[in-house]
This record gives sequence, structure tokens and C-alpha cells, in this order.
Amino acid sequence: MSDHAIDTGLLDRALRRVTSLWRDMAERVVGGEAETIAEQMRACLDGRGGEVSARNRAAKLAQAYLALDPAGRADFLRALAGFDCDDGAMHQAMDRVAKAGDPAALAAAKTRLRRALEPQRVKLLTQFTTIPDGMKFLVDLRAELLKVTGEDALLLALETDLKGLLASWFDVGFLELRRIDWNSPAALLEKLVTYEVVHRIRTWRDLKNRLDSDRRCYAFFHPRMPEEPLIFVEVALVKGMSDSVQRLLDEKAPVLDPAQADTAIFYSINNCQRGLDGISFGNFLIKRVVALLQEELKNVRQFATLSPIPGFGRWLMAQLAEGDPLLIEAEQAAALRQLAPAGLALPAPGEAGSAPILLETPVQTLARVLSRRGWQREEALAKALEPILLRACARYLLNEGARNNPRRARDPVAHFHLSNGARVERLNWRADVSDKGLKESFGLMVNYLYDPARIEENHEEYAGEGKRPAASAIRRLARTA
Repeated sequence: MSDHAIDTGLLDRALRRVTSLWRDMAERVVGGEAETIAEQMRACLDGRGGEVSARNRAAKLAQAYLALDPAGRADFLRALAGFDCDDGAMHQAMDRVAKAGDPAALAAAKTRLRRALEPQRVKLLTQFTTIPDGMKFLVDLRAELLKVTGEDALLLALETDLKGLLASWFDVGFLELRRIDWNSPAALLEKLVTYEVVHRIRTWRDLKNRLDSDRRCYAFFHPRMPEEPLIFVEVALVKGMSDSVQRLLDEKAPVLDPAQADTAIFYSINNCQRGLDGISFGNFLIKRVVALLQEELKNVRQFATLSPIPGFGRWLMAQLAEGDPLLIEAEQAAALRQLAPAGLALPAPGEAGSAPILLETPVQTLARVLSRRGWQREEALAKALEPILLRACARYLLNEGARNNPRRARDPVAHFHLSNGARVERLNWRADVSDKGLKESFGLMVNYLYDPARIEENHEEYAGEGKRPAASAIRRLARTA
């Protein structure tokens, strides 16, 4: 089964269905065809011919956009961004605010100013919601916009306007939480395969395994996009806290009776709509799923993740390149040199009788060994590296801050779960031995624990004070790093 084939098939079918609907609407436009994209936009804003004509014009404009190549779509977005507020009306409204003589007049003047400041493009964006699949069109429009915005002030303003609209339309209060199982529509299951990027679904058997009786998958949907998941989480019902994603996803492993499980492991969370980036649903999703599982399975008392640490590998190699001396002790480096000897340096000129010497610091030794292909398959070498990497990873998760905000966890997945009220519970050695897992985090994964009694307290401490809740064993590791 090819991911590309699934993705292409879904897009082709959706595009054919939507453009067919829009074509029928566009053909009913009153007043002839506009000559340019900008003129079509102006016609939509003018609203000639009433509400039905305005909707048909919006469909025609959406159809025109989808027919463009990437460069044409960028031009379309620039034309749309150009429909800003009316400067004359804005200045006139500002003047009325300045001259208002009493509270009632000031309130009325401020209301007029707010209306005058609203860009015309907001009205045009809102018109797209009146056409079939118009909400999905706007989500995809923002996905395209994020690719081309750059430093363009007008495009940035358009992106801000569109994000604000989507944030209000996709408020969690409007969303529906649904369980996805093997009996869900095939088209929805195909989308699950397409959108899963944390742990790729390789085959239909793999997918069925993830939807078996000891598994759960939940997703948020919007009423105007009922066939499109916004975000979904995959859950495994297990005994004890999982420490290996390969074992967790083993298709040959026996199915566990959910009544025997005591732990729910959240092992994959995926945002599905690029156009909704920056609009958070994940924290609400996890809390809702925890509540559902507590109600359904009284025997499940522990809720945790088995999460990747995607930034750890890059961070550690950067620290080694800078020569950070805290990452490894001299004795540890000596042990690594014995297991993976380095080449010896030649004597300096004029010292023919001198013995060769090793010109390598402990940090350089660690960097060299980690760059060595296949080190994880050498048992003695891996055993020597384990305490070094665990200690460095604890420091990375608990002590290292983001470049623009030192109180925020540097790792994006850590920030997500800490923001949601979890605590760093346990580091797992050789938890993901896939090529991706070894590249991103040298095979390490982390359990974040969601304690329903402390979720809100943990969230407040992290969001307000930057405190990162963690088990005592992780804290001890971080202090020694």
C-alpha cells in the first residue's frame, strides 16, 4: 500500500466532487464574467444580484483559485490581501472618536471605527463559508498562505485575519469528538493512514491492529467538515507503562482483554490540517479522551504517553560540537575509547622517537562514537552509552529552554504535554529502534504521565512559572548533567 497513492486518490476524489459542485454554481453567476481575479473579488464584495449571486460568485472565485498553479495561487493571495480597509473611512472614523464630546457619542464613534478598520478581505473570506466545502477550502487556503507569507506585510495581515476567523469558527465548543474504528467509512480510514506521521501505518493489517479491541482512536471533527479529522490520538490499552513502541505496535502480539488493562498509553497524536496550525485542540482532546476512558473502563487507572523526543539528537550533537564538558566524564570517555578506539595522531616533526598520541577530548570521543554507524548493535558500546544519553536527555527535557523563551521546554513534544498538564515520568532506552527514532533521539522515548487529579495544577505551574513537573528519578538525572 503506497502512502502517495492513498494521498493522491483522496485529493483527486475530493477535488472532483467539490469542483463539480462549484462549477454548477459558478455557471449561474449573473452579469457575465469578470476579466481578472481582482475584478471577480470586487464583484463578490459589491454583492450585486443578492445573496444567491454572491454565493455563486464565491464558488466561481474558489474554482478559479483551484485551477491555478502555485505561482498563480500566490498571486491570487496577494490580490486578496490587497483588499484592506478603506483609508478614508478609517481616518474619518478616527476623527469622530477624537471629537466625541460625551460617553454615548464616544461609544458610537468607537463602534464606527471598529467597522471601518475591518478589512474588506474579511468579508470576502467569510463569503467562502457559504459554498459547499467552503470551510475546508479556507483551511487549505491558509495552508497555501503559510508557504508564501514570508516577510510580506500584506500577506502577514491576511494570514492574521484568516487565522482569527478560523480560531473562532473552530472553537473547541463547536467540535465533535468521535471514535474511529475498523467499521468506520473506508474514506476516513484512508485519511487516518495519510495523516499519521508519528508512526507511519505501513499496511492495512497494521491499521487494523491499531483499531483492535485493545486499542482506541479518537478524533475531533467540525460540523462543516464532517469527513475530515482535525486531530486524532491513538491509544493502547495495556498492563503497566509501555517502554517500546515496536512492542506496542507488534501486529503478532496477543490482543489484550480491555477489562485486564490498567493503563492507557497515548502513543500518537497527529494534527491533520496544516491550515489550522497555531489553533490548538490537542489539550482538549487528551482531557476529553481521559474522561471517556475513565467512564468506559473503570479498571484503567493510569494515563500516560509513549512519546518521541524529536529535538534531542540535534541538540546533543550541537552541544558536542560546541565542546560542552558537562555531557561526559573522563572515565566514561576512557571506557568508550577502549570499546571504539580512535586513530592515533602521528608524532610532531622532529620527534621521530616519540610514541603516537591521542589528540581527542572526552566530548570529541562521545561525538565520534555517536556518529559511528551501527553503534546501537554493539551491545557493550550501547551499554556504555546508555547512562550518558539518559543523563543528557533528562537535562534536555527539564533544563533546556526554547531560544525565544527559556521558561518553555526546548523540545516541542515536551512543551505540548507539559502545557497540557502532564509530568515527565520515565525515560526509556531503546524504545524506538527505527531509523527515525535512532536519528531523532538515539532510540530514546519518554513517558509523560497524565494524573487527572493534578492536570490543572501542573498546567498552571508550567504556563505561569515555567516549572516542569517530573518524577524524582528524572530530576536526579537532570541535576547531574
